[in-house]
Amino acid sequence: MSRRHKLTRREFLYVSALASAGAVATACGGPLTPAPTEPPAVEEEPEAPVVVEETEEPVVVEEPEVEEPEEVVEPEAPAGRYNEAPMLAALVAAGQLPPVDERLPLNPYIVETRESIGNYGGNLRRGFSGVSDRWGPTKHVDRSLVWLDEDMNLIPRMIESWDVSDDATTFTLHLRKGLKYSDGVEMTSADYKWFFDHYAAHPELQPGLWTKLTTPDENGNKVMCEAEFPDDYTVVYRFAHPRPLHMYDALRELHGFSMPAHYLSQFHMDTTDDPDALEAATAAAGFNAWTEYFEDRRLFHLNPDIPWPTPWIAKNTLSEDLFLMERNPYFFGVDPEGNQLPYIDTVTHRLFESAEVFNLWIVNGEIDFHNRHVSIANYSLFKENEANGDYQVMLGVSAGHDALQLNLATKEPRLNEFFNTREVRIAISHAINREEANELIWDGLKTPRQYSPISLSPNYYPKLSNAYIEYDPDLANQMLDDAGYDQRDAEGFRMFKDGSDTIAFTIEGTAQPGTPDEDMVQLIVKYLNDVGIKAVYRYFERALYTEHYSANEIEAAWWGGDRTVLPLAPMAQLFRGLNPDRPWAAGFGIWYNDRTAAAGVEPPADHFIWDIWRAWDAVAVEPDADEQNRKFEALLDIWAEELPMIGVLGESPAPVIVKNGFHNYLPGQPVDDTSGDEHLLQTESYFWDDPDAHAM
Repeated sequence: MSRRHKLTRREFLYVSALASAGAVATACGGPLTPAPTEPPAVEEEPEAPVVVEETEEPVVVEEPEVEEPEEVVEPEAPAGRYNEAPMLAALVAAGQLPPVDERLPLNPYIVETRESIGNYGGNLRRGFSGVSDRWGPTKHVDRSLVWLDEDMNLIPRMIESWDVSDDATTFTLHLRKGLKYSDGVEMTSADYKWFFDHYAAHPELQPGLWTKLTTPDENGNKVMCEAEFPDDYTVVYRFAHPRPLHMYDALRELHGFSMPAHYLSQFHMDTTDDPDALEAATAAAGFNAWTEYFEDRRLFHLNPDIPWPTPWIAKNTLSEDLFLMERNPYFFGVDPEGNQLPYIDTVTHRLFESAEVFNLWIVNGEIDFHNRHVSIANYSLFKENEANGDYQVMLGVSAGHDALQLNLATKEPRLNEFFNTREVRIAISHAINREEANELIWDGLKTPRQYSPISLSPNYYPKLSNAYIEYDPDLANQMLDDAGYDQRDAEGFRMFKDGSDTIAFTIEGTAQPGTPDEDMVQLIVKYLNDVGIKAVYRYFERALYTEHYSANEIEAAWWGGDRTVLPLAPMAQLFRGLNPDRPWAAGFGIWYNDRTAAAGVEPPADHFIWDIWRAWDAVAVEPDADEQNRKFEALLDIWAEELPMIGVLGESPAPVIVKNGFHNYLPGQPVDDTSGDEHLLQTESYFWDDPDAHAM
């Protein structure tokens, strides 16, 4: 009988200490304005590993001083002829592909390797649960105009450099000359102009304007920036108001503020040469309008024909059981020795129908590199089968939280009043036994806390993290009684204030039956029932769950909260209620993003979400990084007072399955949506020590 390997809290703190001393904590003192990159060293001996003593106390790292640069410039590419993968060299020899020097930009993007220069070849096996789970495949490739270095500073990626005016209203992008789409057509400022003119501000495709190129006026209305395209390789955005965090919006924007105009023009009614043919093609594809057909054609996981500048390009659609991505012969990046990337030839995502099937693939050695869907609750299972599956379980630091969202914009009037009563939300928080839930479901590996920036974040705020997390059912009952919900029905459940009916609501989520996540939410239901609140949990496949929150047809949800390492980078959208899939303010967020949306709900004039939005407006125009963080605390103060979302647990270890012989991924990395989950270290640099053993 194998010995059960249980990850202890002490072991995880050790891993967390390494992470904070390395990849994450250095970023805490880094500026939110871009920092310059340095040419990566070649053939240097690695530094000795940092040894951190085990401790029960959090690691405190001095924040380094970083000078604010005037311009971010990518280092010059290595001199001499570039190298390429054997599969591409064969195509060049056959006259089916131009030489690699002609396929790369004049100054390619140099990707730093974390372990060593790699080998070409092999396939990477991953999994996904369906089309609605597209984020697994897309996050593998969607690093965009800029990315993050090991200290979490912004560095140029698709672009060569950028400039920012002192008042943070004007951003000038300098494109890489010769950067090409996967079909060999050069990307120029004309593609940015086409995107700006025909997508970002198009009244049918973006009726509420494309948020990432807007700033709000004094009334909260979006104001589109002005755009200039002075030459083929320069793009200038002039905003009506300061937008100092603008470049963070380009981290994971797949098209990077541009679209392949030479391809997508045929699917756009304003630019097509044959409108009648477009109408016919729209109908033949089963769409009601050309705008729907256009949205389908612009997504690489639905349309493998679209040219993109990503490391791998789709060869079929995500609706198939095995989604295949193959290396892009025109990818713009090289390693420090001039080898065109990616190293790995193909990436496959295999469809699984249940968590049990996926876990079986892992322990059987059929998954090569994965964090998504890899639950820490199954750590013992995965750890015990490392030898059998020929892999190792590396641990990162998760930015996610277990959290309950009560939809403050719900359409049911009596529930709306109930949810919007501050004392009710605080009472529910006190009704949850976080310590018990942590031990029962997660072996004590998570931390009781509210949804808030994690302790490795420069925005860590204990006042919010620790607000109302004490388990006190007596206090919870008293607060509910005092709030006017003291009447009970025959079963002992609380009734609405007028005594007309029992308070009851459904918590929706994608946690499947039999999983630890579902066990967790069922425990939350029990805690609610214990204080007289009648609630049930219902599982929905993600596509149906999406349909519900998008229409604001959702009462409550059980969904995680992430984006807590660098919360300002994604514009603090969860904190502002703008991510309706975490629907603590579903209708409010829909209205904020698009005042014309049918599902949108304008918040009451005295609702605290206006204070949140105003607090963010002050952050969003502040060019000084330290002042940004200070002003963000005002927003967190509102959260600590009002508790918009009821957080339960967070800061767990994040298990990453890494096949033996797979290189350039390191343990201890933050796992957060902002940094692409397990893809922070840039997937194009990963490689096999024996590629032939991993061929398709």
